[in-house]
Amino acid sequence: MNNHISLSDNLASQLSDTVATVSRDYLTTLGDQDPTNLYRQILDEVEKPLLQVIMERTHGNQSRAAICLGINRATLRSKLKRHGLM
Repeated sequence: MNNHISLSDNLASQLSDTVATVSRDYLTTLGDQDPTNLYRQILDEVEKPLLQVIMERTHGNQSRAAICLGINRATLRSKLKRHGLM
């Protein structure tokens, strides 16, 4: 069980590091220009591919996908619609 926890912690750390790096790179690209709606933009850019991968993994089973994501099925359906995935 400890190996699973350390592996999960390591993957979460890698994900955090990747998000931080990409965010810094994006802000550097903007230069002196301030970003607008950055929070929503980043969430949209991460959320859509995450939903796609989970829906593939669960073979389109929304109930299983919602459980994997830790959200309720209605929320999942709303997100899938928003991203044009259903």
